[in-house]
Amino acid sequence: MQFIDEVTIEVAAGDGGAGAVAWRREKYVDKGGPAGGDGGHGGGVYLEASHELSTLVEFRYKRSFHADLGKPGDIKNMSGRSGEDLVIRVPVGTLVYRKTESRDEAFFADLCEDGQRVLIAKGGRGGLGNQHYATPVRQAPQFAEKGEPGERFTIRMELRLLADCGIIGVPNAGKSTLLSVVSAARPKIANYPFTTLEPQLGVVRISDDESFLMVDVPGLIEGAHEGAGLGDQFLRHVERTRVLVHLLDGAKTLDEILADKSMIERELHAWKPQLSEKPMLLVLNKCDLPDAQEHLEELRARFGHVLGMSAATNSGVREFLYDVWKAIGEAPIPHVDHPEPRIELLPRDAFIVTRDDDGTFVLSGDRIERLAAMTNFESDEALLRFERTLVKMGVEKKLKALGAVDGDSVRIGTYEFFYS
Repeated sequence: MQFIDEVTIEVAAGDGGAGAVAWRREKYVDKGGPAGGDGGHGGGVYLEASHELSTLVEFRYKRSFHADLGKPGDIKNMSGRSGEDLVIRVPVGTLVYRKTESRDEAFFADLCEDGQRVLIAKGGRGGLGNQHYATPVRQAPQFAEKGEPGERFTIRMELRLLADCGIIGVPNAGKSTLLSVVSAARPKIANYPFTTLEPQLGVVRISDDESFLMVDVPGLIEGAHEGAGLGDQFLRHVERTRVLVHLLDGAKTLDEILADKSMIERELHAWKPQLSEKPMLLVLNKCDLPDAQEHLEELRARFGHVLGMSAATNSGVREFLYDVWKAIGEAPIPHVDHPEPRIELLPRDAFIVTRDDDGTFVLSGDRIERLAAMTNFESDEALLRFERTLVKMGVEKKLKALGAVDGDSVRIGTYEFFYS
């Protein structure tokens, strides 16, 4: 399966169903009152984290998702059926960012637990039937409310893998070979740099009841934190790991091994200083090769506890796994920095008035745009109610203060009117 760790999709919740204009038609009931039912609510769009997924590849070809519409109301005060919610599954570890045409992208959620679910787009409310608009003065309302439009957003999702242990190192250090030996993962392996072009996940079993998740991060080179060798795309996948295994190449000279070690540590710190504070096991691979044992003793003299192993021959692998398992048990749960979800502080009834280059007054705001979208402008009664509501909200007073005169254009959402 191809590894995809960042995608942009469009989501649309269902519109609410329209309210009905209907009347009681019963035997022996003359001039029955209004009996139009309410429209059903539109379905919402949810994102749900699932440990069964490990990549965002499902969204490579399908980029648009729509929840069901609410059904219109009916006679005899019967409400329409609400639309089904749409649940979109994503991998655990997915960061979600949301934007609209009028607002900048903002962080929305961190789906870091299996089964965690968030409402990403709310379904529209069903319109009210004409039964709700009967008054002592207006006993036979000839209008009903249209359904509220469902929310629509552009969603950017960024996956940061959740793994207990991350293997880091330079290209060709043997990371993929190690992962293939200790797990059922089968990454591509060859004797040239950058064999691994995407992170690989594997489940490592210590016993029948105990296991941990290991990720092999593609080899890092100088400048990885700035994007060299796609390093910036790979480094974010070690942010959530609890333990890092720094795999050194025992086939190199001691000076080369030390230079590689320093370079990797600089790149980790440059990407996120917190990465250099993670528990890290130094491991010298390919200890079956000549001179490797001498390099191991020198490394132990300089840095203390350094593991020696050979993934190719399985020598030292079991000891390595138990050391990793112990380190994972002692390591704290990692924290991932991300912005706090943005909270809209504008009151629900607030509206903003701007003016386009052509002189049109543009009114925006959640309530006022929803009011326009749910009004049936083909009905004189509904239009009169709409105008009265605008007056109560202070819209007419605001437009007059800004210099609006009879005949000026006023736009709310997709609707345009003449000021009078």
